[in-house]
Amino acid sequence: MTDGNRQDRPLPRFYKKYAFTLWVLAAVSASMLRPAAFRSWFGTDLKVLIVPLIQVITFGMGTTLSVKDFRNILRMPWPVFIALTLHFFIMPLVGFSIAMTFGFPPEVAAGVILIGSVSSGVASNVMTYLAGGNVPLAVTITSASTLLSPLATPFWMKTLAGRLVPVDFVAMMLSILNMIIIPIAAGLFAHGLLYGKKTWANRAGTLAAAAVFSLAVAAAVFLMPPGLWGSLAVLRHGVLLGFLLLGLTALAKLVISVLLKGPPNWMDKTLPVVSMSAICLIIAVITAQSRDELLSVGPLLVLAAVLHNGLGYGFGYAGARLARLDESACRAVAMEVGMQNGGMASGIAIDVLRSTSAALAPAIFGPWMNISGSLLAGWWRRRPVPAKKESAP
Repeated sequence: MTDGNRQDRPLPRFYKKYAFTLWVLAAVSASMLRPAAFRSWFGTDLKVLIVPLIQVITFGMGTTLSVKDFRNILRMPWPVFIALTLHFFIMPLVGFSIAMTFGFPPEVAAGVILIGSVSSGVASNVMTYLAGGNVPLAVTITSASTLLSPLATPFWMKTLAGRLVPVDFVAMMLSILNMIIIPIAAGLFAHGLLYGKKTWANRAGTLAAAAVFSLAVAAAVFLMPPGLWGSLAVLRHGVLLGFLLLGLTALAKLVISVLLKGPPNWMDKTLPVVSMSAICLIIAVITAQSRDELLSVGPLLVLAAVLHNGLGYGFGYAGARLARLDESACRAVAMEVGMQNGGMASGIAIDVLRSTSAALAPAIFGPWMNISGSLLAGWWRRRPVPAKKESAP
């Protein structure tokens, strides 16, 4: 009996470690077997959920950041510059080379280029921590690449993918502002409310006022005629959702933390579940929409994901070494260069390129990056950085 219990113990540990991967596989399997269930609900095309879900995920990312993370760009300019150069110059070209070599259909090829042209993904910060890398540097690189993405991503897509599919530079820039920058800004304000150490951040009156103000602004934006926004109408949804989420966050903290005296880390437990659920739904919708094409190019896309991701880690680490960064910084740069923001790429594919085929690559690359990142982090974790080699970036 005791031996049986011992044999059963690794299962929960295995499930926790690979929960995200297992849920992604379940979402893909369900959408491949029953695609109609993930194409429309009650006559509504589920593609309309992709951008709002990405905005919710990005808002969650913003709540993990602080203004200090952006100030750190000025404190460690050299390693940040190296990482951004590798990320935004190497990875788009790697994506283009792979897409052309494999001979993908134009829209699928554009998706491969797109995943190489977006900013770093927030999962890279977690992987850097697990790998024993320089976490403050990783967070700073993610923040900096996100700020650059409204210009860098449209530039590379126009330059490299413009010959395959129509690319509107301004529309893509505004879409990134709407999907990524505005929700992150809202998340930064939410971070102050959630984790602020000052007394005002924990007062019922302050939280109530923040909730009422934010929800009132969200209501005003919702009621405002879209025509009043003019050429910036695409930003309306980001502003609306940003204030709505900020208001709900303040209200939730008021009820859970102040009135009910609940656990202080409730948001840390809630966000991963919400993000994982949203990502799985996004992948299921994209897979269902392009099921037939995925059956024909799926194996090649998986191989492309492995190559693109592996080359990113390799170029990132080698480039950081050539720049004479220390080992912990090299590990951080490798993760930041190798892991892209799959959510951003999926949103751009649907919102700007209007193509579920272009969204296939992000849907496949994203889960693979989490698998490979965890494997690489585990390998590095077994090889700790020698204390004598540590130095400030």
